[in-house]
Amino acid sequence: MREPAFWYRPSSWMSRLLMPLGAIYGLAAGWRLQRRGLDAGVPVLCVGNYHVGGAGKTPTVLALASLLRDLGETPVVLSRGYGGRLRGPVKVDTGRHVAADVGDEPLMLARTVPVVVARDRIGGVALARSQGASVILMDDGFQNPAVAKDASLIVIDGNRGLGNGCVFPAGPLRAPLLPQLARTDALVVIGDGRAAEAVAAEAAAQGKPVLSAHLKAADASVAALSGKRVLAFAGIGDPARFFRTLRGSGIAVVAERAFADHHRFSNDEIETLIAEAGRDALTLVTTEKDLARLATAAGLPCQAKDIVPFAVTLEFDDSAQLRKFVSERLFQARQKNYRLNN
Repeated sequence: MREPAFWYRPSSWMSRLLMPLGAIYGLAAGWRLQRRGLDAGVPVLCVGNYHVGGAGKTPTVLALASLLRDLGETPVVLSRGYGGRLRGPVKVDTGRHVAADVGDEPLMLARTVPVVVARDRIGGVALARSQGASVILMDDGFQNPAVAKDASLIVIDGNRGLGNGCVFPAGPLRAPLLPQLARTDALVVIGDGRAAEAVAAEAAAQGKPVLSAHLKAADASVAALSGKRVLAFAGIGDPARFFRTLRGSGIAVVAERAFADHHRFSNDEIETLIAEAGRDALTLVTTEKDLARLATAAGLPCQAKDIVPFAVTLEFDDSAQLRKFVSERLFQARQKNYRLNN
């Protein structure tokens, strides 16, 4: 979906009009948060956000997967598979599945870490454990109570924050902020913007770690676009963040085209972008997630072969703090499981 502009305005008549619906939605969502979930039997780390739309969960999941492997763990990502047709549970196979099957984010993640897609997260837990998971890393699902979490890391963009702070559909929040904050174990603030300062201060006041992080462009992606003028396009939660990252990496962005999150590009749309880039001698560049959605079972369509994917990773300003937090939560989870089973 494309986010309404009024979600990110401080005051809007549309937001005020929708507040009664937001109150009803918020009551239901807040009640749902209180339900007890299934104990997975292995530690469960959840990466989520307070609001709909993009904040940087996918690079956070990848960063955590790398850290868990450094700690000697075998992480398996559990995802709902948004945008895919398969209900699962199914292990994502990058040689067999396409984004239309399992969703763009799981397909992209599966290049690096094992991923299980399941609408029924309890069934997904069982499959993840059968794949040898020592830790289940949930991609989203913070507001879903089906599985108990041993730690919930909430991602927030420093430039966008929480918009107008209202609950859907009056604003972007998936549930009222206070009950969500109460169930947060750590806050990850991405970027240098100040829009997240208030919620970060509240989290810190409650004794929760606030971890600062930044997106870093892959050296190979920067080298591939060095000296070129580009037309950038993206259909993610926050295309503007992608365009900022490109410019911050020294890429000459001449034109940009934003689409709705998880947008499925038609052949006509791609051909239009290619024609526009060709007319102005520009190189087409997009995100890895967008390129994943363009691929079919036979690979990328011929007209998309020259589109350059721009890869980014998430770097934490204090990686030792993150490592300490994750290690402690894994230890506590295993202590709890030992007590329950002995």
